[in-house]
Amino acid sequence: MMNLKPNCECCDKDLPPASCEARICTFECTFCATCAEHRFDNTCPNCGGNFVPRPVRPPEKLSRFPASTERVRKAHAVCAEPQT
Repeated sequence: MMNLKPNCECCDKDLPPASCEARICTFECTFCATCAEHRFDNTCPNCGGNFVPRPVRPPEKLSRFPASTERVRKAHAVCAEPQT
């Protein structure tokens, strides 16, 4: 089962399970649309994969299989400055 991360690995923006702003790459690295499209030109800085919109889980699936609550924060040189 896919492990939906609840925040952008770059700017730490909250990305709840129903967020249409979330982007994932081939290896499920999770970023917000702004970081994926504008900072990384749709190429994952972790693994080089291409970003696609993260699937949205229907509420009935979320109640049976809740998203991970683990916070993920990776430091990237390009993400050193906070996003405005």
